[in-house]
Amino acid sequence: MSAKVTGKKASKREPLTRSRIVEAAIKLADISGVDAVTIRKLADSLNAKPMSIYHHLSNKEMIVDCMVDTVFSEITLPRADAHWKEAIYERSASARAVLAGHPWAVPLMESRRSPGPATLKQHDAVIGCLRNGGLSIAMTAHAYALIDAFVYGFAIQEASLPATSGPEMAELAESVMEAAPMEDYPNLMEFASEHVMQPGYDFGREFEFGLDLILDSLESMAKADA
Repeated sequence: MSAKVTGKKASKREPLTRSRIVEAAIKLADISGVDAVTIRKLADSLNAKPMSIYHHLSNKEMIVDCMVDTVFSEITLPRADAHWKEAIYERSASARAVLAGHPWAVPLMESRRSPGPATLKQHDAVIGCLRNGGLSIAMTAHAYALIDAFVYGFAIQEASLPATSGPEMAELAESVMEAAPMEDYPNLMEFASEHVMQPGYDFGREFEFGLDLILDSLESMAKADA
């Protein structure tokens, strides 16, 4: 005789995997920052027990390593069939867009002692792009450091601004001008009224200007260095 089944049938849990844990950790960090990523919060978000997390990833450092590597995997690799300037521009624009979605990741991108395969692949591809473009080893080192310093720095600055364009930026500028004696700051007054508060202003365009300036300068220096 078969046993009588009573009560609701237990629902099947989705198997816990490393990729699910990392995905959940990134979602937590995107909302509340990387400090909010704890084993207990991860387990709660996955409807799992904390010990089951440790079965796949032994500590938070390993989780953060995987989170950073996943962010790197989202950044477009430089195209091998494009001129190095075009390829690096596309890759840098992609990095900016990815980091805008994961602002917690910016200070961690180059901090890992155990970089993952996507991290290594990204670095290898960028170095290869610059070298194939004719830049020397020394110039490649200068270029890579300068480009990423600009990309990471811009991402931090952009994420910290209370507004970057449109009515929100105009409203912010107006509130600052109303709250302070702007006659004491004539240069700031001119900049705000004649530039920032004009229709179509977008702080993001400074990224395009800055990146073009850097790449054009690197190209000129690389030619002189050849």
